[in-house]
Amino acid sequence: MDRPADSPMDSTDPGRPEAGRDRDDAGRARNARPRDGLGRPLPYGSDGVPRQPEGVVRDPAETVAEAQRLLDEGKPFHAHEVFEDAWKSGPDEERELWRGLAQLAVGLTHAARGNVTGGARLLRRGAGAVTEWAASGSGRQRPYGMDLGAVAGWARELAGEVEGGGSVDAAARAPRLRG
Repeated sequence: MDRPADSPMDSTDPGRPEAGRDRDDAGRARNARPRDGLGRPLPYGSDGVPRQPEGVVRDPAETVAEAQRLLDEGKPFHAHEVFEDAWKSGPDEERELWRGLAQLAVGLTHAARGNVTGGARLLRRGAGAVTEWAASGSGRQRPYGMDLGAVAGWARELAGEVEGGGSVDAAARAPRLRG
């Protein structure tokens, strides 16, 4: 398929690595293209929103506070990365909690991008994950001050709205993690 010269996939984008793929020092593929506030890639050389650093280990209270700040700023894609760090670095018994919260943030990202099906599906999946975690033996209803029942209710309600009306404003529809 032919792409226009200004297509984001154009290998002549200014700033694109000569080798064709962005790599970190260890040789792993890393997309260094700038991103917008919803995590969509922009052409090389564009001004983008600073990305969340990956692999940051935070205590749970810092994770919740940072994710809430990003959600409030309309950056659910970035909040998902914060939750993903907690999911990958936290204790095994909390992985499903953080994974579910990451899914909620990605669901909001897709909903804000206008992806009705993906947004609604991930919002419901995340709601189910945090509800299941809270009901499990190791789960709690209000871990780190978060009201998981309210967050799951927010996600299910938003999923229905997205299916009925398309995209949403991410900042205006950000959840209140702590109620």
